[in-house]
Amino acid sequence: MTHQAPAGFQHGITTAAARTILDASLAKGRELGLAPLTVVVLDAGGHLKAALKEDGSSLLRPDIAWGKAFGAMALGFGSREMARRSQSMPGFMNALSDLAGGRSVPVPGGVLVRAADGAVLGAVGVSGDVSDKDEICAVAGIQAAGLIADTGDAPA
Repeated sequence: MTHQAPAGFQHGITTAAARTILDASLAKGRELGLAPLTVVVLDAGGHLKAALKEDGSSLLRPDIAWGKAFGAMALGFGSREMARRSQSMPGFMNALSDLAGGRSVPVPGGVLVRAADGAVLGAVGVSGDVSDKDEICAVAGIQAAGLIADTGDAPA
């Protein structure tokens, strides 16, 4: 008897891909010698798919990682672009934060996950070190899962 995946709603990122993203993001953090990280993976509906908090990761890191990913999902671009807009459009970003119940964190480290055709499958948020390094880990995790990372910068 072969194992068949359960039928039901499909929300983008598979469980297998989410596990790969978690493991590869944390492995990149260890490779770079970063502070303990927390990784959150959200599905296409902005709901939690998977999360992992490394030993030693501080208290609010899960909320910060979620906020980075949630903000990316809310606006449809990576949180690097959100950081730029928070500088040029503070009124809008304050309104977004209010509308999101304070859940949006406009700094690098929230990365959209895209399929090969460009469809948004979800988002990854990483928190624990400086934001630029958190983002490097999120991108590594997404790429390890064979998916496309969208940080909010134009592709190189």
